[in-house]
Amino acid sequence: MDTQSYFPVPPGVGMEENFLSLDDILLSHERLPIRTECTFPRLGFLEKSSDTQDIPEGTKMELPLWLTKGLYERKRKVVSVELPKVYKEGWRTVFNADPNVVDLHKMGPYYYGLGSQMLHFDSPENPEIAQTLLQTFIARFRRTMDSSQNAYNEDTSAFVERLDSPNHNNSHLKALYVVQ
Repeated sequence: MDTQSYFPVPPGVGMEENFLSLDDILLSHERLPIRTECTFPRLGFLEKSSDTQDIPEGTKMELPLWLTKGLYERKRKVVSVELPKVYKEGWRTVFNADPNVVDLHKMGPYYYGLGSQMLHFDSPENPEIAQTLLQTFIARFRRTMDSSQNAYNEDTSAFVERLDSPNHNNSHLKALYVVQ
């Protein structure tokens, strides 16, 4: 008989979500920069910098991923999603140069998961984002494997501490192979 009070539920793979997974629940609350493409009547209280009753067209704000996905439609433009800074071209250049020097946890604990969720939204940069996510994972995984091969010869305490962090989860990367 197992006495564990909580059985971990694995997160969804790629753009799919598992709403029983704590990681996916936390990921869905990550905030995305958006711009309204129409007026939102009587919702002005959501926009803290405005005292108007409505949210006017063209307002820039941040919404959680779950709400952004609900409002986003390809045919009828309600909101347009802007890329978070970590997925923009400048950061992609850094990741393509050497992904091992970037502290991904500082960029957001769900770098891979949020990146794969960004592929839901039409963006001409989606292929580059997917390629950068995949190459970043491959390079960092290769470094992990190289470090594990040489663990007898060097101090790996900082590396093990990072792997043991509660937000160290790369299961969202499986779907990136499908995008390629």
